Amino acid sequence: MSRAFVKEDNSGEPPIIPPRAPLPPGTPNYVTPQGLAQLRAELAALEAERAKAEADREEEAERTRRLTVLHAQLQALNQRLASARVIDPQAQPTDEVRFGATVTLCTISGSRPGKVQQFTIVGVDEASVADGKVAFLAPIARAVTGLRVGQTVKLRIGRVDEVLEVVAVQYGTT
Repeated sequence: MSRAFVKEDNSGEPPIIPPRAPLPPGTPNYVTPQGLAQLRAELAALEAERAKAEADREEEAERTRRLTVLHAQLQALNQRLASARVIDPQAQPTDEVRFGATVTLCTISGSRPGKVQQFTIVGVDEASVADGKVAFLAPIARAVTGLRVGQTVKLRIGRVDEVLEVVAVQYGTT
């Protein structure tokens, strides 16, 4: 008999636990107040999901797998919360790009002169390209940190060297 149509039991395989955004060893886990609130909301959601999984007695093997994943996610999240160093953007120097700043850049030279882009520098767990939030460890965030309005920075974007000018720095818009 062919085994092609027999359902294989994969309960012996270890569950895949999705990793958190990387934070290099020795790097402080900076977060904005909003980022800390997001982490706490994520913790509450995971704890609720764990309670639901613990109460579900239907499929024991799947329940055990799900609980294993949830416990690992909770452990990683609790470590991030324990290491979180909240930086209030309102306490940053208003004339300089620092953590929590919303930075507006204009391309001076390169492949797209005149292009304006804006992003906010945030913690690794709150970064979201779709929301215009860039982790403080990202190359562009590191390149502009410390700059003031009117200063420029040369970056290699793809195959092109571009010169970007800081045209605005704002805080409190995350």
